[in-house]
Amino acid sequence: ARSRTVGELLAPTAPFDKKCGRENWTVAFAPDGSYLAWSQGHRIVKLVPWAQCLSNFLLHGTKNGANPVGPRLPRQSGESGQKSQPCEHVIDCGDIVWSLAFGSSVPEKRSRCVNIEWHRFKFGQDQLLLATGLNNGRIKIWDVYTGKLLLNLMDHTEVVRDLTFAPDGSLILVSASRDKTLRVWDLKDDGNMMKVLRGHQNWVYGCAFSPDSSILCSVGASKAVFLWDMDKYSMLRKLEGHHNDVVACEFSPDGALLATASYDTRVCVWDPHIGVILMEFGHLFPAPTPIFAGGANDRWVRAVSFSHDGLHVASLADDKMVRFWRIDEEYPVQVAPLNNGLCCTFSTDGGVLAAGQDGSVHLWATPRQVSSLQHLCRMAIRRVMPTSHVRNLPVPSKVLEFLCYRI
Repeated sequence: ARSRTVGELLAPTAPFDKKCGRENWTVAFAPDGSYLAWSQGHRIVKLVPWAQCLSNFLLHGTKNGANPVGPRLPRQSGESGQKSQPCEHVIDCGDIVWSLAFGSSVPEKRSRCVNIEWHRFKFGQDQLLLATGLNNGRIKIWDVYTGKLLLNLMDHTEVVRDLTFAPDGSLILVSASRDKTLRVWDLKDDGNMMKVLRGHQNWVYGCAFSPDSSILCSVGASKAVFLWDMDKYSMLRKLEGHHNDVVACEFSPDGALLATASYDTRVCVWDPHIGVILMEFGHLFPAPTPIFAGGANDRWVRAVSFSHDGLHVASLADDKMVRFWRIDEEYPVQVAPLNNGLCCTFSTDGGVLAAGQDGSVHLWATPRQVSSLQHLCRMAIRRVMPTSHVRNLPVPSKVLEFLCYRI
């Protein structure tokens, strides 16, 4: 089935604009669904209110230029107790932008830093931050509501290829870089760098937190997929099964599954707790043998994203297609065309998939269906129980297989 187009956000182009540097390597939704952000190419990041953006598509059709929303609205004073109405921002980051991540604060989450006597920033409940990873190795932290620069984090020596905030609201930020390291930052401690995670022998392409923030997955060149214990900052295990560079990863909403995308033309869905592949989604038929897995570069998978219903996975490949897969079916349930796609992510409510391409964003309606009661129960159980605990439950073997996503 063909996915329905919701809209397109098109970047402005000058007549002499160079193609190089206009890639949109990253697109992100705010955790509360209030904003959509993407890299328009070169140094520019665009922030638009998501609800206004959607209503504008309904009113004016699917294509929008650089200004898809109305006039900017001033932010309300923080002391007034009134929450600001979202407004559009254009941010000049000063260098080519490779990665974006939204972070929101939960005040009761204590900082892990030793010195808690004084800080420059007191992040409140309504705080919403945007982290941007740049070509020069810097990470800039912005206030989403005002568009102002708050912090400039400097320690990486190469491109910051990916960023992810811990979902628990602690404002712990992890950065993945071409300098072969991951770095852990505490924004509640004014951006203090807490830890350097070493283990990758080559470029690190991506990283993602598990929903409970206890595990970090990192992927990179040389087939690398690593899992890290974020309480001890130590490596849990290395997952082996890909035959080429692994460029993207994401956990399922219950943390029971991990999806990884690779240049070997496959998306693998793992049980991260025991390190086994549960299913594979192939983008080339027949699949290339391991020795030729690097040669099918017209089928390289660039991005993967898990839907919030826990049943669907989206993938984006160099064959100019976006695919939507069900985790229990071998073939895509929906497809959509996209040239030069580089990144994709589901909206906060799961109703839309956003994919980035040459400074623009394309949006599609996602497959929607009512989840079965069995699946909802499975997700509820798996949110709190790893595979090893599930296996010890006194239930029939068929139920165990279902809870472990084997049927």
